[in-house]
Amino acid sequence: MPRARPLHESSGKEPNSRHSKRTASLDDSPSARRSSVKPEESPSKRIKLDYQPARIPSSSINNMYNFAKPNHVDLTNGNGPAVMTKVQKPSFTMAKPVGTANETGPRKIVVKNFRKTPRSDPEKYINGVSAQLDAALSAILADEKLPHSNEELYRGAENLCRQGRAPQLYKSLREKCHTGIKTYFEKPLLAQASTLDDAGMLSAVMGAWETWNSRLKTIRSIYFFLDRSYLLNSPSLPSIEEMGTNEFRDVIFLPQPLRSRILNGACGLLAADREVQRNEKRRNVLRKAINMFHALSVYTSNFEPEFLARSSSYFSSWSGQKAESLDLAHYIDESVKLIEDELERCSSLGLDSTTQKTIETYLLDLLVDQEDRQKKLLETKGISQLLKEDKEDTLRRLYSLLDWRESTNLSEQLRVPFEAYISEYGSEIIFDEAREHEMVSRLLAFKSKLDLIWKKCFREHEGLGHSLREAFEAFINKSKRSTMTWGTDNPKPGEMIAKHVNLILEGRMKVSSGHASATKANNNEDVDMASEDEDAEITKQLDQVLELFRFLHGKAVFEAFYKKALAKRLLLNRSASADAEKSMLTRLASECGAGFTHNLEQMFKDMELAREEVKSYNLMLDEREKRPDIDLTVSVLSSSAWPSYPEITLNIPRNVQQAATLFEEHYKQRHSGRKLEWKHSQAHCQLKAVLPKGVKEFVVSSLQAVILLLFSNPSSNDELSYVQIQAETGLDDIQLKRTLQSLACGQYRVLRKNPKGKEVNTDDTFSVNSNFSHPKYRIKINNIQAQETKEENKETHERVAADRHFETQAAIVRIMKGRKTITHANLVVEVINATKSRGVLDQADIKSNIEKLIEKDYMEREERDDGLNVYCYVA
Repeated sequence: MPRARPLHESSGKEPNSRHSKRTASLDDSPSARRSSVKPEESPSKRIKLDYQPARIPSSSINNMYNFAKPNHVDLTNGNGPAVMTKVQKPSFTMAKPVGTANETGPRKIVVKNFRKTPRSDPEKYINGVSAQLDAALSAILADEKLPHSNEELYRGAENLCRQGRAPQLYKSLREKCHTGIKTYFEKPLLAQASTLDDAGMLSAVMGAWETWNSRLKTIRSIYFFLDRSYLLNSPSLPSIEEMGTNEFRDVIFLPQPLRSRILNGACGLLAADREVQRNEKRRNVLRKAINMFHALSVYTSNFEPEFLARSSSYFSSWSGQKAESLDLAHYIDESVKLIEDELERCSSLGLDSTTQKTIETYLLDLLVDQEDRQKKLLETKGISQLLKEDKEDTLRRLYSLLDWRESTNLSEQLRVPFEAYISEYGSEIIFDEAREHEMVSRLLAFKSKLDLIWKKCFREHEGLGHSLREAFEAFINKSKRSTMTWGTDNPKPGEMIAKHVNLILEGRMKVSSGHASATKANNNEDVDMASEDEDAEITKQLDQVLELFRFLHGKAVFEAFYKKALAKRLLLNRSASADAEKSMLTRLASECGAGFTHNLEQMFKDMELAREEVKSYNLMLDEREKRPDIDLTVSVLSSSAWPSYPEITLNIPRNVQQAATLFEEHYKQRHSGRKLEWKHSQAHCQLKAVLPKGVKEFVVSSLQAVILLLFSNPSSNDELSYVQIQAETGLDDIQLKRTLQSLACGQYRVLRKNPKGKEVNTDDTFSVNSNFSHPKYRIKINNIQAQETKEENKETHERVAADRHFETQAAIVRIMKGRKTITHANLVVEVINATKSRGVLDQADIKSNIEKLIEKDYMEREERDDGLNVYCYVA
């Protein structure tokens, strides 16, 4: 039989897919067999064989060689009937020809090793898988062992989803979960409800919730393919986790009576955490409960309203009770502690920020913003007590309460009690006669304390800072006619500030131990460093006292006493630092203007000129080659710039008088037309004394020197009576007693008084103290001279008050000269404005000065028809 050969498609034309002819080679080679039958071909494809010797109809060939090869899918996961996993290659053999060689007709092809694959029933498989999943779900809900492996169950759920059974599978799962929750969770909880309290019921529900989450996790792992394919693409359906949470909420939490028991249990634990000592175990239960409320989506709708309502009731009751039973300090401390505890509780337990904000609002409304609570917090007496006792922590808490809500601006209302305290306590300081010498030190400490409170406790509140300065300025300029000011209305702080500055510039103020120890250094470098430290300390102290000086309205009292103190420092050479003196002048000029310091600067110039005069006097003595037996140093002062000193009668020794006369003659030769007035009360001397126990050098005042020279050559038994000493010196009783007291009753008792005592009487007698001894060679006894007497103090105050009246009268005359006529009220206002730089005047003083000017015919009073008093200027 001739070999069949393949038919080829005609070249150049695209064969029709329906009528095109295909050929198959009958080559028995493996490659031919692989190419002739392909496993990937569709079962409907047919193999056509066309033989050259005989023309066989196509329909016969199609019926003869149609081999159906259906594709099979294994839905049984290996449990169903066997499925051919590899396509068996059919073997084609040609049957032997029947008949003679010239016979024509169809040939028969036999396919060997061809099996028919049995078909499985899909419905049966689906029902089996569904039954497996239902059994597994029941076991999970009942907390039993799974009948199948997790992987097998997962594959089954996946196959059902792939076969389009996902909706039925999800519906079955949801129904099963609902039934399981009611059976295995709701019934046991309801059975325990009668035996457990609210807290125990909450713990039981939380335990059931944790158990359900654990079982739901297993369910989700089996139905994971359903969750991530079907449910993910179905927005209207909740995920498996959401479905399980919703079912637990709908079955367990929302129905009564479990819902009220759960909320009561949670709120009861929160109330216990407020009222009882903190318990970490209880807090852990609360944290889990709040997390459960968040997970069940009942926090905002159920738990938060109940919790806030109970909190508001608790805060209202607490604030009312504490406000009545506690004083201001304890109420503030307890209120801040309550707020801090509540906010810490909200943060620690994981409450929402909205809950925390609402709790904070409730607290501020009930503890601060209510009218009666504001009155308690802003009570002047209570705040003054806090400030007086330096309760910085309580003041800081008070300001935090008032400033917590910026919209209310309650912190601004703190200005009134703050100013009241400053004015009250400051007035006590400046009018305390028993401690007037401590006035400036107390004021500086008070100011430093207030600054610290303003910075630390009140957070540098701008309004409170203004209140501090205004209140300080108000009380420090108060005046009261008393013995402190000798019946005048001069403010006392001006005098005491001037005296405090004098102590600083004399170096008599205490410095720190570090500075004091530095002065004991042995080498020059350490001494220089110590000097710099002392200068820095003096500068610091001057800066502090100038803060008080700036509050003074009238600087006249300060100027008068500062000038007197400066004169003594210059004449007695008591200044600790020349640089500090110049620095103080610069500061005063900056604060008050150059006119204020004009006379002070002239005093320094006079001292420079005096040194030039003494130098010229000594040159004159050197030229004459005839010097007096004493060294004389004279300070020539301008009477207009220096303070006035009282005239005293003093019989100076002859040699001193001769030296003074010689200097006066020399001075008049250099400056014709000038007159010198000797102020012996301000002079000082250096005396050399030979005593039985050693030679000493005394630095004494001129009055002390005149008395001591009376005992220059007496025998040890000679005594001088008080009357004798007065006759020799010419001093009055006041000066003599004061000077004798410094020599016989003071720290250095050069003279012996008989009888002994602290006071000097007219019948006392005095002699040289032969037992006097002291380790130092040079001894200063003139401290009594540097001290101010009561008479001097009174005189200064009276002079300042008189100058004040003269300034007022001068201001009135200037105003009347410019206005010609003016009413009384307008004149008072203009006088106050014209003289406010020197201090605020009392209207009664202004009126008295107007009357004096009317008496002196500077002005006159007229009464108009309308009843107004009008003053007219008299040219």
